[in-house]
Order: sequence, then C-alpha cells, then structure tokens
Amino acid sequence: MSSEPLLEMRQVNAHYGAVHALVDVNLAINQGELVCLLGGNASGKSTTLKTLLGMLKPTSGEVVLNGEVVNDKPTSYRVSQGVTMVPENRRLFKRLTVRENLDLGAYLRVDARQIAGDMERVFELFPRVKERLNQKAGTLSGGEQQMVAIGRALMSDPKVLLMDEPSMGLAPALVQQNFELIQQIHETGMTVFMVEQNANMALSIADRGWVLQTGRVVLDDTAQNLLAHPELQASYLGTAK
Repeated sequence: MSSEPLLEMRQVNAHYGAVHALVDVNLAINQGELVCLLGGNASGKSTTLKTLLGMLKPTSGEVVLNGEVVNDKPTSYRVSQGVTMVPENRRLFKRLTVRENLDLGAYLRVDARQIAGDMERVFELFPRVKERLNQKAGTLSGGEQQMVAIGRALMSDPKVLLMDEPSMGLAPALVQQNFELIQQIHETGMTVFMVEQNANMALSIADRGWVLQTGRVVLDDTAQNLLAHPELQASYLGTAK
C-alpha cells in the first residue's frame, strides 16, 4: 500500500453562498482501504462528495488526487484519473438496457480490449447482471439496479470508488445484501469511500471512518473504535444507555 493518500482533502472549506458547508475538513483515503463518512442530514456528506468530484470548488484548502492538487480540474478530468461514483438512488438510465448503462460507464475510455475484460469481470462479480443484459434498467429490482450501478462505475476503471448513500431506497431485506456487495468489491482490491447514514452497517465492513456534524469532522478513528464510541452510539447507533 502506498504511503501517500490516493485521494485527500486538506483543510477544505466550502460554501453555498453565505452558508459555510464544510469547515476545515481533512480526509485521507489510502489505496486499498474501505472508509466511510457518517453523519445526519445537512451534515455536509453530499457536499464532501461534490467537492471531491469537482462539482463544487473549495473556497479554501486543497483536494489532492494521486499527489496532484485538482481544485481547478473538472469532474471529467478526475474521472479520467480514476475517481468515479455510484450515485444516491443508483440513477440508472431506466429506458436504456443494462448493457447500454454499463457501456456508458466506459465513455471516457478508448482501450477496447481492456473494456471488454472489465465487462467480463463485472459479470463474474454479478452474474445476475449478465442475465439481465438486454432488459431495460428501469424494470429491474432495487437490488439488481444497485448491481448495475456499481458495475457501471467499475467500467470506468476507477482507482477509488465513491458511494453516495448506497443503502438509501433499498428495502430493509436488501440492505444487508447491498453491504455484502460493497465488501465483495473491496475484496477485489478496490479502494472504496462510502458516504452513509446507516452507521452500524457501514462500520461493520469499513477499515476507518469519519463523522461529520454541521460541516466539521468531529470523530476520526478506526471502524472498530467508532462502533464503541459513546458519542457515536448515542447519536447514530441508538445503543448508549
């Protein structure tokens, strides 16, 4: 594992007009890790993802990708350098087939042979996706749509996979399956940064985590230590006495 973080935020501040959405945020995502960012509504989780992806420019601080400061680089550049996201609620193109959705994941690539190989790897990870290739994405179950959304992201050949609220919108019975899918992806060597409200499930598979409150990182520790932290238990896990 490289000693230099793969993706990093250094003292990042971000605003929406007069609203100070991120306050001196420091995050470092190392190669091969599965890390999570926890927090309630309006805590700054989505703003963090937008800032990492280049959809929102920091008012101060630095976003660093592979050692390069990318504050002024567009989203397309960051994707080409290995950052991609599985968006909240999957956001598939529902009138397109599963294959067409997967093909869109590789839209910035020109290495046809490698693209074909990555498609086969997606099929190995998710045999159900291969069975549904010619089916319209909008007709799939929630769990199947999540597989396609992850597969589409993997087709960009990412170095780090960002996931925005991966359990949102899934039936309770599918939530466990969803986190098993994420763990399965991580076990292939993929670096994963997951933004999630379901603290228990996220920390059960993560290596490390951060907790955001009103744009500030208030906790930063290993997943095991966060699960046992009294403040986190009281605020998110519902297990404090």
